[in-house]
Amino acid sequence: MKRILFAVIVLCCFANLALAQKPPLADVNKVIKAEQDFDKAVAHKGIKDAFLEVADLEGIVFKPQPVRIIDFYNSIDKQPGNLSWQPKFARISANGDLAFTAGPYTYQNGKDDTDKVYGDYVSIWRVDADNKLKLLIDLGIQHPEPEQEAITDFSGPDSSKLSAPSKDPFNGKSVILTTDKLFNHSLTISALASYKEFLSAEGRYYFPGFEPVIGQDKIMKFIDNEAISITAETVNAGRSSSNDLAYSYGTARITKGQVVSNYNYVRIWEIDKNHKWDILLEVFSAIEN
Repeated sequence: MKRILFAVIVLCCFANLALAQKPPLADVNKVIKAEQDFDKAVAHKGIKDAFLEVADLEGIVFKPQPVRIIDFYNSIDKQPGNLSWQPKFARISANGDLAFTAGPYTYQNGKDDTDKVYGDYVSIWRVDADNKLKLLIDLGIQHPEPEQEAITDFSGPDSSKLSAPSKDPFNGKSVILTTDKLFNHSLTISALASYKEFLSAEGRYYFPGFEPVIGQDKIMKFIDNEAISITAETVNAGRSSSNDLAYSYGTARITKGQVVSNYNYVRIWEIDKNHKWDILLEVFSAIEN
């Protein structure tokens, strides 16, 4: 009996030790600080040098086609104007290797306030070999001056949604590519039914000319009211190794009423408690003809 009791105590000690050694969930403030430091760098060093400083080696911007941040900013002269922004929406993966922020920005190329351009940006960040967040994807939309301040929503990882860490990054990427392609196919059948199935209840929708639409019901109402239909093609995707946050991007042809235009899109995916991938954020950036 004593031996059994001793064995139980030993097992409990090992279990407690394993729990104690479990790495803590990443802090969302890490990506918020990275974004705020980036904004300060733009103010002090200018747009070009700041982007080159924070860029991931594979990071892209849309100009209008996707191009490496390093290649684009090394090919241009110093970019004029004053650019500033403020993160208002942010998430980070459980292990901290993938994160994003989004929020309002202003750009002014002149001294007169009438020259101000308003919009919202979306930035995706990925850690490098030194465990430092680097800018992986950056794009945004323009819209009229906001009528009210954006809602702040910063949340850390949800432990109830976690599954076993991915040991195969190629398989992780293929899962998101397949999910994104499935969503694109369903859009050709019914946009409203597709968003009802794939969109998170707290999802956000960024469409040029409009302030961000928040919430599944409001997004579906917006799509219906604007008579939006979409055909889209996946280009690339990626996923955190902790299996809880992902992104995809591609091209889209959107009919809005009687107007047909081309766009780039970026989607941010999150895993839900049933381990189903939902769209947390979708942004469309217009491609000029």
